[in-house]
Amino acid sequence: MGKKKVITKSGGESGTTSGAAGTPGAVATTSSKKIESGKVYIIASFNNMLATITDAGGNVIAWSSAGSMGFSGPKKATPFAASKVMAALAEKVKKTGPINIDVIVRGVGGGRDAAVRSLINQGFNVTSIRDVTPIPHNGPKPKKPRRV
Repeated sequence: MGKKKVITKSGGESGTTSGAAGTPGAVATTSSKKIESGKVYIIASFNNMLATITDAGGNVIAWSSAGSMGFSGPKKATPFAASKVMAALAEKVKKTGPINIDVIVRGVGGGRDAAVRSLINQGFNVTSIRDVTPIPHNGPKPKKPRRV
């Protein structure tokens, strides 16, 4: 362990960054404009449930997962956890988020149907639902036959 170097800045500046308003430590925020349409990506696996809301260009607005909501273990992949994730996501984008959404569902978990139903109950206008679950066309190579 050595000595720590202390660097002092000249000109009276402190180590804090100045934000948009010129106040130290302030974070510059973008102007909040209303987004009309967007996409919701739902990944429902056997272990977890992830949801992401993007605008039409694919820029992420908000995301949530069952693990971040406090569910643990096998409870993360339940329909109840999926509905809670969608409720939290709707709360995040209530002011600026999209109203007309396209839903893209991936995975075979138990919460995929409950997630779409919860989106409709939260007041979103679902224009389309797509299932993009990957399906193998041929699968892996089978094992060699056993020689006796």
